[in-house]
Amino acid sequence: MSVTFIHGLVAIACLFPVAFVSYRGEARSDYTPNAAFWGSLALSALGPFIWVLVQLSGQWQASLSSALWVTIAATMMVFAMLAWSMREAWRLTPLLVPYMALMGLIALAAQAASPTTVIDEVVASVTAGPDGWLILHIAVSVITFALVTIAAVAALAAFLQDRALKLKRPTKLTHKLPSVADCGDLTLRMLGWGEGILGLGLITGMAAEYKAIGALLAFDHKTILSILAFVVIGGLLFAHHKTGLRGRKAARFVLLGYLLLALGYIGVKVVTDIILA
Repeated sequence: MSVTFIHGLVAIACLFPVAFVSYRGEARSDYTPNAAFWGSLALSALGPFIWVLVQLSGQWQASLSSALWVTIAATMMVFAMLAWSMREAWRLTPLLVPYMALMGLIALAAQAASPTTVIDEVVASVTAGPDGWLILHIAVSVITFALVTIAAVAALAAFLQDRALKLKRPTKLTHKLPSVADCGDLTLRMLGWGEGILGLGLITGMAAEYKAIGALLAFDHKTILSILAFVVIGGLLFAHHKTGLRGRKAARFVLLGYLLLALGYIGVKVVTDIILA
């Protein structure tokens, strides 16, 4: 077992304490998280973040494993800040953290399937001489995916709450999740921020593309899927503003937007790293 693999397991282990604390906590609607929750949440954010810093070693890597770890670290860092600053956001922990742990396990499996680091033209350009537009584009893309990931989890929580209410069969999990209204508010806020940052990502991507090849857009899979995600999320926000769209129909659009971003950000790496390797 390699040292890298062990470090990955440690990073995943950092996620479990906060999931345990949040799931074992009181289910009352007026319950507020205690010091054990905040301490374990800080650990869940710092563990993957430190591992990403060690793994990347100062240069961007385009492997599937690295992309997943960067996603986990960014999502947990953003979520920790949201949980501290936004009411009821912390209640998404029982759904979000297990999903991040699953992504960590997939990252370890991807690393085992493709042990050599995949370096493409983007990585080579960053290593040879960091370009400001490219670095900004990468940072914006990561933050966008983190925000939309949290929005998708909030939409899933709303779906589970709505289903439990209609069936009149609440579970221990649904008791701990935010209310349907709070889930909807969290989803829309995350999508609003994500849409704005995604638009910035498209602009910075065009700037980096123009500087590299003299064209604003390269119509590859990533670009097309990102534009489609921008249209879907923008359409959902517009529909909510005009008609008040929310609930299950809104959740389907949120998950569709997340799927498009995931296919563009991670799906392409699955093809190049695993299928075509």
